[in-house]
Amino acid sequence: TIFVAVASYRDYQCSTTVESAFSRATYPERIRVAVVNQIHGDDKSCAIPPEGPCELFPHQAMCRYKDQIDIFTVDAGLSVGPVFARHLGHRLYRGEYFAMQSDAHVIFVSGWDDEIVEQWHSAKNEMAVLSTYLSGVEDHIDLKTGLRTSKSRPIMCNSDYEGQGEIKHLRHGQQPEGVPFIHDTPTLNPFWAAGFSFGRGHFVVNVPYDQHLPWIFQGEEISIGLRGFSYGYDYYAPEKSVCFHYYGRDDVPLFWENVSKYRGSGTLGMNRLNAIIQMHPAKHGVNAETPQWIRDDELKYGLGKVRYMQQFFDVFGIHVQTQTVEHH
Repeated sequence: TIFVAVASYRDYQCSTTVESAFSRATYPERIRVAVVNQIHGDDKSCAIPPEGPCELFPHQAMCRYKDQIDIFTVDAGLSVGPVFARHLGHRLYRGEYFAMQSDAHVIFVSGWDDEIVEQWHSAKNEMAVLSTYLSGVEDHIDLKTGLRTSKSRPIMCNSDYEGQGEIKHLRHGQQPEGVPFIHDTPTLNPFWAAGFSFGRGHFVVNVPYDQHLPWIFQGEEISIGLRGFSYGYDYYAPEKSVCFHYYGRDDVPLFWENVSKYRGSGTLGMNRLNAIIQMHPAKHGVNAETPQWIRDDELKYGLGKVRYMQQFFDVFGIHVQTQTVEHH
């Protein structure tokens, strides 16, 4: 079984994404999708299949597998960013063997479920998480047949510091893409991506999204990535992409439209994030002297005990005190 978490913010393509997940799966009966459906006013709801209501168009995959879809609808005006939305989505996990996360505007290849499970098994690692920034749909997939038209794939290896002062943080930039030199297995890489993640279900149990991080966008990936590393998880770029992303969408509402309601909360969230993953140059982790708002639920949303953060920093050339990265 595969749990698929989708956080959608006023996204008109969300139902197309869900429809694709079921219609392109080899075993759709094994798929369960959980959507956090943040909408406002006349927005197209992810609960309505692409062609229209099931009463009128019952042939749609979303209608045939409606009992395997959970939709949690939220007023978009209450949104505080993707981290809390994804936190809500992961709370709908019910013990499926695999857990996947994707954006709300992607299209899947035919047989994607069989392919990604096979790629996960080929890593021969119970703690493997396949994750990467997705390639765009253009020149990579035939939208009608669901067949790939390119053999290239991105790999997660490019990151640097961004911002100033208290909100300076590590963010992943545009990632290199090419035809993999390693075949029949995914490629080990340092970082985790929020737009596509696939691994065993225990990943979302051991490394849940921190509900105390409002208005965090770029920082969510290094937070989950480092916390997962500390629990023993390893990240891999899939050899073959199983879904592709719609980029360049104009005039699409973004969650930032609510940011003026909660000014200052993003800075507090970034301080908490960096302190917990030991990336704040002035705060060496969390201890008894750390402010309470940083320590809240620290056992639940903090670090594991399998690996130390310094191991990650040393291997991948990240210097916390000077906030610099070695590009090697």
